[in-house]
Amino acid sequence: MAANFWTSSHYRTLHDEEKVGHVLPADGQRGLTEEDIKVIKISMSQYIKSLAQQAKVRHRVVATAITYFRRVYTRKSFSEFDPCLVAPTCLYLASKAEESTVPAKHLIYYMKKTYQDDKGSFEVKDVLEMEMKLLEALDYYLVVYHPYRPLVRFLQDAGLNELIQDACVLKEKDTISWFEDLRIDLNMLKNICMVMLDFYDNYQHVELLDDRVHVALNKIRQR
Repeated sequence: MAANFWTSSHYRTLHDEEKVGHVLPADGQRGLTEEDIKVIKISMSQYIKSLAQQAKVRHRVVATAITYFRRVYTRKSFSEFDPCLVAPTCLYLASKAEESTVPAKHLIYYMKKTYQDDKGSFEVKDVLEMEMKLLEALDYYLVVYHPYRPLVRFLQDAGLNELIQDACVLKEKDTISWFEDLRIDLNMLKNICMVMLDFYDNYQHVELLDDRVHVALNKIRQR
């Protein structure tokens, strides 16, 4: 791993919001919209989390897997790489990268045990073949920096106790002076907060997205 975030492959592969939400030409030809892409990503993130809970892996592995999933689709289209296979393969790859390896056959067992649809139709060889494709799509950059440990220190430094950590974004608590010490663009910070809140709002009601996800996935499978 690089000595710090600013010299890491993670930093070098950061994308702006427009590229992350961009619909690639191959997906656009299938009729996928930015909203379709959004709900697929949310649904597959939940899928990764569900498999991880059954495999009993650390939260860090889940976060790394979701990061891989989102990185892949800044380069590859959903019509080219089936998200129902990419999601569990990202978890498999992340478990190895984070030194908490989950055997591919165990993932397949959980997939078949839990899902009777396309998610349960894959075999070990499918995961292993997709792993090689994902490594290439990721340029073999597997380093992921997560904010969990630094975030705790930042909150302590800002004087935010556990009871108000969740509310600090919504309440007008005066943290401007603290953020100024970090020398960051406050408008950028606000935009990041809005994106996160929008994500959490959708994630809380992920079960309501099922119909929209099925419609989006059907567009991908059109020939």
